[in-house]
Amino acid sequence: MLKYIIKRVLKAIPMLLAVSIVIYALLQAMPGDPIDMYLENPSATPEAIEAIKKAYGLDQPVHIQYLNWLKGIVTGDWGRSFMSRRPVLELIGEKLAPTLQLSGTAFLIALVIAIPLGISGAIRKGKFFDNATSTMTFLGISMPAFWFGMMLQLLFAVQLQWLPTAGRTSLTGGDVGSFTDVLRHLIMPSIVLSLIYIASWARYARSNFIEVLNQDYIRTARAKGLREKTVYTVHALRNALIPLVTVVMLDIPAIFSGAVVTETVFAWPGMGSFFNDALNKQDFPVLMGILMINAVLVIVSNLIADILYAILDPRIKY
Repeated sequence: MLKYIIKRVLKAIPMLLAVSIVIYALLQAMPGDPIDMYLENPSATPEAIEAIKKAYGLDQPVHIQYLNWLKGIVTGDWGRSFMSRRPVLELIGEKLAPTLQLSGTAFLIALVIAIPLGISGAIRKGKFFDNATSTMTFLGISMPAFWFGMMLQLLFAVQLQWLPTAGRTSLTGGDVGSFTDVLRHLIMPSIVLSLIYIASWARYARSNFIEVLNQDYIRTARAKGLREKTVYTVHALRNALIPLVTVVMLDIPAIFSGAVVTETVFAWPGMGSFFNDALNKQDFPVLMGILMINAVLVIVSNLIADILYAILDPRIKY
């Protein structure tokens, strides 16, 4: 297993290099120029604009700019933001903790709810519980995140006043920034972000479990007189989880980077809203940093999925 992991990591290096070239080329092909924000200043002289271009290395050919960026990535210098002129690594570090809080909580909520919900529906196939949960999952998949978020705000923040409307911490009060304060702000956005994954994973878990229950070895286990609980937990569950692992692991980067709408609705200071601002202002160093983190997440998620395959099914060898 260790040799397999090392080989996968080594193979990931040229893959990340190719991804970085594609991303850099696509960003360079975007309409407009990152220097346009400085041109809006009436006091900006042509000499000052040229000095800014030289400072950021924008006066050099594109391939030289890319090589300089690649050298900086390897040495830990991810460049400076065009907007704030601060180091990109420092800016991402500030936004990473809120995003990990939100995406990690949403992931756990979805995982804890979706799998039992899907399995329970499969066991009670065609009954009221199965029909009710199927209807709920279809609603969860089709419901717009921004609308659901605003409905939660209207109910729990405006009418009931149980939870804060937006933000990550309160502005005033004795518990500003405390664990309880952050938790109260985290409840609604994490529920909104997890909704679509609860719905899709529950549907997938249900279909996988139904397929497994129709296999010959399940009928054999029942013919031996095993209890239904033993059949479900020992023989069916592990086999049903194997294909679900792929879906769940590949959704981790989507949860991490797909919180733009949720973070905007709840004014959550994370990577999603940060990426959206950088995209609108063509802040290339920030965009490259965030997109490369997402690329690493995709590769790591695939590696974790392969490792989990071997844990769930001992027949799988690497």
